[in-house]
Amino acid sequence: MRCGGVRTFTLELARGPGGAYRGGERLCGRVLLEAAAPLRVRALEVAARGGAATHWLEGRSVGVNAVSSDFAAAETYLRRRQQLLGDTGETTTLPAGRHEFPFSFQLPPTLVTSFEGKHGSVRYSIKATLHRPWVPARRARKVFTVIEPVDINTPALLAPQAGAREKVARSWYSNHGLVSLSAKIDRKGYTPGEVIPVFAEIDNGSTRSVLPRAVVVQTQTFMARGARKQKRAVVASLSGEPVGPGRRALWQGRTLRIPPVGPSILHCRVLHVDYALKVCVDIPGTSKLLLELPLVIGTVPLQPFGSRSSSVGSYTSFLLDWGLGTLPERPEAPPEYSEVVDSVAAVGQSPFPVPQDSDMSLEGPFFAYIQEFRYRPPPLYSEEDPNPPSEAMRPRCMTC
Repeated sequence: MRCGGVRTFTLELARGPGGAYRGGERLCGRVLLEAAAPLRVRALEVAARGGAATHWLEGRSVGVNAVSSDFAAAETYLRRRQQLLGDTGETTTLPAGRHEFPFSFQLPPTLVTSFEGKHGSVRYSIKATLHRPWVPARRARKVFTVIEPVDINTPALLAPQAGAREKVARSWYSNHGLVSLSAKIDRKGYTPGEVIPVFAEIDNGSTRSVLPRAVVVQTQTFMARGARKQKRAVVASLSGEPVGPGRRALWQGRTLRIPPVGPSILHCRVLHVDYALKVCVDIPGTSKLLLELPLVIGTVPLQPFGSRSSSVGSYTSFLLDWGLGTLPERPEAPPEYSEVVDSVAAVGQSPFPVPQDSDMSLEGPFFAYIQEFRYRPPPLYSEEDPNPPSEAMRPRCMTC
């Protein structure tokens, strides 16, 4: 029997080219083989690989010679292999036509998000190999994307971030005054497409005009053999108006939108991807005043109530600190008792509406659904009577 050739040999994933995976899921697909004639096969296997790798060169001069140092490191996250046609030492003859071989892998519970950088990458792929006697092996390969979830609904990422810096404006030996900067954002974690409201105060005590700016910077850090290589890129920017000498400027929530960027990579030993909000003030004649607030770009967006309950108190204090949630100057008086009791107790109903469905449960903390009233606060405690009785009403001694 004369052996024929392979007409097509391809590999397909169940989720298609645009699908992404995460740790703990199953990677499913199939190998498609079309033979033009009966085909002798020794083995057919698929192998999944994934890991991070970094590499760069650094040159230095030694006398008149140039010496290059090679830095490289690697870390493996995924290594799986599955036999679709066993390698038993004997050949298997497949009839002519189309053949389909399904496969399935269990991904490890923890992976690192796919990434492509100048000096390193995190890549995942699956490869099918067809072994035939006396014929070079035939291979088919597919690359798939892994996106590990980064949930920003945690207390650490919902906490406000703030800082303050100051700098003396100098040129040569002259002192031109002090420039101070303070900035604050409502939380540390954001997702692509969200808007960062930037609150800042710029106090220009110098004799020159200064220009405030804010940028979101991505820092890629590659590590190998104890050395580091960094690459920074500005992904979003915001420019303010010049602040004149002796003037003060306030940013009451200037918006800075996050573009479509990859999430933060914080748990890889050979490369990191970090983000930061940098608020700076350009001072003519001297180095700029820079304030850096850390950011984490996540994949799980902010939840409306339940996941933010831990940050309600901190966010309220954040607004109060920056004058965005102050109480009214003249708080309203509480309602009379009759106004509340007559309309509720007389009918015999509860002041709170009763849900129509008894099985329905509120999503989020209960206090988020209670209407807030700002009543006049009670008077301060004092040992002296603020309303002493008059002389006519004051009791007299019987002997007087």
